[in-house]
Amino acid sequence: MLHLAMPLVLAELGWMAMGIVDTMIVGRLSAEAIGAVSLGTSVLNTIGIFASGLLLGLDTFVAQAFGAGDREDCRRSLINGVWLAIFLVLPVMALIGSTVPLLSRAGIDPAVMRETRPYIYAIVWSVPPLMLYFGIRRYLQSVNIVRPVMITLISANLVNLAGNWIFVFGNLGMPRFGTAGSGWATCVSRIYMAVSLAIVAVRNDPKLMHMPWRPDFKRIGELFTLGLPAAGQIAVETAVFATTTVLIGRLNATSLAAHQICLTTVSTTFMMPLGISSAAAVRVGQAIGRGDLRGAAHAGWSALGIGATMMSGAAIALITIPHLIARVYTPDAALIAASVVLLRICAFFQLFDGFQVVATGALRGAGDTRTPMLCHFIGYWIIGLPLGAILCFHYALGARGLWIGLSAGLILIGAVLLMFWRRTIRRLVGH
Repeated sequence: MLHLAMPLVLAELGWMAMGIVDTMIVGRLSAEAIGAVSLGTSVLNTIGIFASGLLLGLDTFVAQAFGAGDREDCRRSLINGVWLAIFLVLPVMALIGSTVPLLSRAGIDPAVMRETRPYIYAIVWSVPPLMLYFGIRRYLQSVNIVRPVMITLISANLVNLAGNWIFVFGNLGMPRFGTAGSGWATCVSRIYMAVSLAIVAVRNDPKLMHMPWRPDFKRIGELFTLGLPAAGQIAVETAVFATTTVLIGRLNATSLAAHQICLTTVSTTFMMPLGISSAAAVRVGQAIGRGDLRGAAHAGWSALGIGATMMSGAAIALITIPHLIARVYTPDAALIAASVVLLRICAFFQLFDGFQVVATGALRGAGDTRTPMLCHFIGYWIIGLPLGAILCFHYALGARGLWIGLSAGLILIGAVLLMFWRRTIRRLVGH
């Protein structure tokens, strides 16, 4: 599990590092610029990552076929996953673009909105390479090819950093695009990622170039059917944080910037169990494909143990050194103070965040994508967000109140999904 999970953890941290770099770079411009990146990223994640989640069925199909030794079916799933990604590009771009007028009418601070509009219009062009990258990556890790994924993500950070330096500040003869330049840097880095993984896939399996690349609508439908609940779960999760961002945007620029610093930090810690979750989906799926149900159980529990260990360390860091973490993003004393309060609140759900994401991956490997979706919907939208909104506005706790509500929802989700994984394994193994 560690052999497969650690490169994926580093890959997820590499993915998150790009967002951190974007926030740190535009943080040198203004608090409004940080808020704009927060809003724009929330929009992209809510819509774009939902669409990418429709490709999560590749985890189950490819891993189980690989476990059964059927490489032909693995290739078939990849090809149709690419077609599914292509079909999704235009609708996703249109939806992201349509959010700009909606945000303008949502009561967002006008100064923040002036920076958000050009940022979204830039970052929307990262959707095509993002979709292709995601599909190819699911295939590669499901056939145990993970080191190139890690290398690609780490090197993409250098591309993104260079792009930010060039486009945000107007270096090397380029115009100074400001906040929008960070969006263009993201586009360039994602093109690099998609092309790199496509080359890796073909080099590791030249037969891909000799396969018929006509779409198989039956397999596309199967991928869509399995991926839809997983995408729904991702949408539920990203949408609740996007909604939280919009609600905090109604307060003031400092609260929104502190929220973005907190969200970026806990999203970074989340990347560790997310990589383990991907490994759990692969190992559980491969074990089921070869008929080793006890092996599937061992894989899932091993992943949960590793995730719990990592997230316990993250919780300790958020409690003990929140000032140092906040200072990485900004030198503003008032913004640091506001961020420290939110970071300490987030320490309390770290362990359960690890449980929920790793259990989700293990259940996906077993072919269950509906249970996580339902748990996330109830935990976030029925319990967490309403509680947070009451604490924020009725009891005047501001951003603190919203994060307390989300923490309560996350703790519940983690506990319930852990219980469902235990029940699933007992059913598979027979006791």
